[in-house]
Amino acid sequence: MSRNSALFLIGVAVVVALGFLMPWVLKNPFYFFAGYVVLQYVTIATGWNILGGYAGYINFGAAGFFGAGVYLSAFLFTTFGLPLPLCILAAAVFGAILGVLMGYLTLRIQGVYFAIATLGLVVVLETIVHNISALGGASGMAVYGPRPPSWSPGPSQYNFTVMLVIAAVSVALARFVEISWIGRGLRAVRASEDAAECSGVPTLRLKLLACALSGAVLAAAGAPYPFYTSFVEPVTAFSLIIGLNAIAMPLIGGTKSWAGPVLGALLLASVQQIATVTISSELNILFVGLVLIAFVAFAPGGIADLFGRRQGRARS
Repeated sequence: MSRNSALFLIGVAVVVALGFLMPWVLKNPFYFFAGYVVLQYVTIATGWNILGGYAGYINFGAAGFFGAGVYLSAFLFTTFGLPLPLCILAAAVFGAILGVLMGYLTLRIQGVYFAIATLGLVVVLETIVHNISALGGASGMAVYGPRPPSWSPGPSQYNFTVMLVIAAVSVALARFVEISWIGRGLRAVRASEDAAECSGVPTLRLKLLACALSGAVLAAAGAPYPFYTSFVEPVTAFSLIIGLNAIAMPLIGGTKSWAGPVLGALLLASVQQIATVTISSELNILFVGLVLIAFVAFAPGGIADLFGRRQGRARS
């Protein structure tokens, strides 16, 4: 293990440890309700970036994977009483399988046609959920989550720590992909898929692997959501704002590294939570759109690339 990897893992461990200590320091549950949403979007942005950033395949179907994780977790808990960790694991496996299936059906097309095809995935999954009575149909379903363990002061704090662990694992996975041969192959695909194919890069296998990893992370992000809200319904689980944020946050933070989606999610999701409390939650979509347009116009490489260029100028 390299020195940078060791320092990264130590940093992740420190963040997780501090997250477990926070419920005993901060007593206001609102911080954990808001923190859960921020960490949820860190996970969503990280999962989206594995396919959309590293490989360059813009995926509009993030809300489909998220909603699939939401409903699978809710169904497994209410029907079979599975504990939350097993629900999260099952959602991740299902998301990976769904990602591979989506890849086989859509990876033959590129650009805007691929994006439109992935958007169709959201519509198909939402329509399926609408017509399954065991999932509550259009009316939704109530989910009365398990009592939090003894080491957690309350349910909001427990949900926060669970999402913190998911986010940490997702970021660690994204960094591993980035620095491994998988990331090098995906970057070659993003630069020129034809050239990568001619150079011997197994482009199809890499893209399917990226679809599987991205789908697993996105579905895992949705698995704790029923226990956070105690109620799920299709319009919210497959919401437009989820898909929009999944694209906007990596683009704002930067899609070339694992740090970009984290930066974008922390910035944008935090501002959204503040705006929800102080102004109106209905302005979130407008705000995200305006910020995304501004970054595409003035900083197309995102925050991470902007800081990287400034550091390069300072060194030179």
